[in-house]
Amino acid sequence: MTVTPLALTRPASVTDAFLRRLVARVPGSSGATWKLTEVYTGDVLVELPQSTPADIEQAFTTARAAQEKWAATPLKQRLEIFKRAHTLFVDNAPAVTDLIQVESGKNRRMAIEETCDPAMVMSHYLTRAAKLLAPTKRGGPVPFLTTSTEVRQPKGVVGIIAPWNFPFATGISDAVPALMAGNAVVLKPDNKTALSPLYGVELLEKAGLPKGLFQVVCGEGPDVGPTLIDQANYVMFTGSTATGRVIGERAGRNLIGCCLELGGKNPMIVLEDADLTETVQGAIFGAFGNTGQICMHIERIYLPESRYDEFKNAYVAKTKALDVRAAYDFGPDMGSLVSVDHMSRVKSHVDDAVAKGATVLCGGKPRPDLGPAFFEPTILEGVTKDMLCGVTETFGPVVALHKYRTVDEAVAFANDTEYGLNASIWGGNVDAARAVAARIESGNVNINDILATAYAAKGTPSGGVKNSGVGARHGDQGLLKYTDVKNVAVLKKQVMGPRGGQTYEKYVEGMLSGLKLMRRLRIR
Repeated sequence: MTVTPLALTRPASVTDAFLRRLVARVPGSSGATWKLTEVYTGDVLVELPQSTPADIEQAFTTARAAQEKWAATPLKQRLEIFKRAHTLFVDNAPAVTDLIQVESGKNRRMAIEETCDPAMVMSHYLTRAAKLLAPTKRGGPVPFLTTSTEVRQPKGVVGIIAPWNFPFATGISDAVPALMAGNAVVLKPDNKTALSPLYGVELLEKAGLPKGLFQVVCGEGPDVGPTLIDQANYVMFTGSTATGRVIGERAGRNLIGCCLELGGKNPMIVLEDADLTETVQGAIFGAFGNTGQICMHIERIYLPESRYDEFKNAYVAKTKALDVRAAYDFGPDMGSLVSVDHMSRVKSHVDDAVAKGATVLCGGKPRPDLGPAFFEPTILEGVTKDMLCGVTETFGPVVALHKYRTVDEAVAFANDTEYGLNASIWGGNVDAARAVAARIESGNVNINDILATAYAAKGTPSGGVKNSGVGARHGDQGLLKYTDVKNVAVLKKQVMGPRGGQTYEKYVEGMLSGLKLMRRLRIR
């Protein structure tokens, strides 16, 4: 791995004045602040205000007032704003990339890819929103004399709690369909990565989004979360399963809906006819992309006994050759973990595995010479379920190799987890790989890819099963979840009851005969 000096020049776009302007948007009446740092160096970038419960309540009050006018704005006018926003987001991608790198420590390749996500979401829903939100007229219980119309209405103010691993993609992309549907948004980003979503809100307002409609509050989860959930009409959360349970319980008590994308322990199955070069390259990104800090990344790789050594040797060699360092250019293959605390957690998983008998094939150690939170890309074998990294999401650049004898055994291993967010199947025969994919208990399954093919397919819902979540983003439901349905029913003539002089018995006889006739004529 390449070693580089810690002396770095912060990107020119990330000026002190720019950062102060961004954080000035965050309410913080108590004066308390969070020291938001540059991950590569540990230097303080800016003091981020911390919002009190009263600040959060006021943010919702402001958002609610703006939402009433926004919901009354014709959909065509709302969508025009997002057409302009799409251009602004693409044109300003380099500046957003600088912010993402500075606050998260990820390598530039991943940062620039993250900037593309909101633009992709905008592009998709710009083509779908008008159809999804248009009133839909349907038949009623009595043919020709009754109708029922499905009317979509915004829920009100949506609370979004975004994670630190993809702060811009989740903080802004999850808000876009909510806003298009006529809602306001109150976003709580992670303290560590609040800068890029704050800039995203600024760009949306530059495109014409009404001021006050998109609020940002900051603070630690236990301090901010309860008030946000209690004030919201719907909650979108991405993060750990443990926190998701707490949010789901509180949302349930408030009788509001929520969408939760939670943890994963994602498997990769390599079939015997898989192309070695492509599979190894895929596994490199699967385990070490974004320094392993992707909800859908791979932590378990299952290899056929007949090809285990072949794959292992090639994979270890390619991993050892990775360019891991701090840089604000496109050179490095892998960057830093998000914080020293998270690096310590990743290290504890590796240490626990080694203490219980696992073997480190490469990596396994922090790299303070590269930066405060760097950790080597790590491959383990001999990992068992009594080890932390055998069952718990490590969320770092750590992956375990396992052998299997039959495909049935590989499927059983892959499904032997409480999670079900993503899986990856690699094989030369796509039909055979599809057959394996059909047996995997996961909300997303990629064939001959790790995660991008599924996640970037904005027309198809993406979510988890088992302990990996409730609901989904993307697809039609990614927008419709932010709406309530009003059923407007019309009866054109009073026919639901006995006519003058008709006994109830005769009315019932006619009603039942009518039901049979409707079934034969396929009238609903």
